[in-house]
Amino acid sequence: MGDRKYFGTDGIRGRVGHPPITPDFVLRLGWAAGRVLGGEHGGRVVIGKDTRISGYMFESALEAGLSAAGLDTHLLGPIPTPAIAYLTRTLRARAGIVISASHNPFDDNGIKFFSAEGVKLPDATEEAIEELLEEPLTTRNSASLGKAYRVPDAAGRYIEFCKGTVPNGLTLEGLHIVVDCAHGATYQVAPAVFSELGARVTAIGVDPDGLNINEGVGSTRPEALQDAVRRERADLGVAFDGDGDRVIMVDAGGEVVDGDELLYIIAAHRHGNGGFPGGVAGTLMSNLGLELALQGLGIPFRRAKVGDRYVSELLAAEDWLLGGETSGHIICRDRNTSGDGIIAALQVLTALVERGETLESFRQGMTKLPQTLVNVRVERMIDVHASPAITEAVESAEADLADCGRVLLRPSGTEPVVRVMVEGEDEQQVRELAERLAHVVREEAAGGVEN
Repeated sequence: MGDRKYFGTDGIRGRVGHPPITPDFVLRLGWAAGRVLGGEHGGRVVIGKDTRISGYMFESALEAGLSAAGLDTHLLGPIPTPAIAYLTRTLRARAGIVISASHNPFDDNGIKFFSAEGVKLPDATEEAIEELLEEPLTTRNSASLGKAYRVPDAAGRYIEFCKGTVPNGLTLEGLHIVVDCAHGATYQVAPAVFSELGARVTAIGVDPDGLNINEGVGSTRPEALQDAVRRERADLGVAFDGDGDRVIMVDAGGEVVDGDELLYIIAAHRHGNGGFPGGVAGTLMSNLGLELALQGLGIPFRRAKVGDRYVSELLAAEDWLLGGETSGHIICRDRNTSGDGIIAALQVLTALVERGETLESFRQGMTKLPQTLVNVRVERMIDVHASPAITEAVESAEADLADCGRVLLRPSGTEPVVRVMVEGEDEQQVRELAERLAHVVREEAAGGVEN
């Protein structure tokens, strides 16, 4: 893979108004993407966005660039990221473009792409787009310019798709669910899906104003959902992030149920329904308790690097159907091509209804091990695997944990931070080992061991 100037593991993201998240860059990005994806033949591209105020500006810029390259644009409006993956496929578009910065604050934004198959663009395609960004923008002759269309029923199409991913006849009647939409892309869709399947829905985080996305609500700020579930005496709560590809849940007691536990519930239910084809993909950060619980069911488990892209790649390589991250980014490949918060929540609800269990009771099948994560800020990045002192400290910690824990040191890909994670059965021991390792990493970084 070549060196990329703009594309990261999850598209292009940054602060609005600062390069590259500027209208002129996004205009050129639309044009370059249109040239690469459409070639000389044109075609259509779908564009969806979350509820950030800057989405209007970038939607217009992309539309202009794509039109100059000869591609038609189908505008979906504010809609979850996984809905864009789905509609890219069903509208037979050449690509889908998402304008979103997911769980980030409103003054960030980003652009990411889905291929015609509803998955991330191949590396070679992203590199071809980057190459064209260096060339002067040219405009097709007037007769060949692209047109723009609104897709007025985009949300309705996706609502019906989501409802079709659960068994015929399944009803959520009798369940009172609090749904937290983070003032984001699910605000119209999610409450409708659950209520049309029969649930009594109390919705929060459904009043976007362009500036309040993820502000005190959503999957990264579950306190609002916990309070609402307790206050409403609901059966459970569901929270999405700003673009709707992540979900966490809250049980009737107000306790958070994270992505690892949700993965366990889905896998255990499918296993109990006559076998589980293949295995489950997690990440390096997935709780050891998930691995042990799946092991107990005879379900294989493998870890990918952190990031939904790597989970998707592992699932594709193994031809497995289920994977995800602790953050609640869960991929059910037999239901949708990308991480999908609403569909993952529906899979969990299906398990609860068909088993006649509550979220509290079903989650008991998996015991989360205490896990401590320390973010060590360093002046300069160090190669944690090349330092004898760090290697010795890691081996010492692993010996203390015996076979009942894990140690992971992971440099951040986006900031000068080394993440030190320790997991084991004894919470105090885990915390002490993590602090001890963090101290060694800090000392080594201060000593100037360069990468």
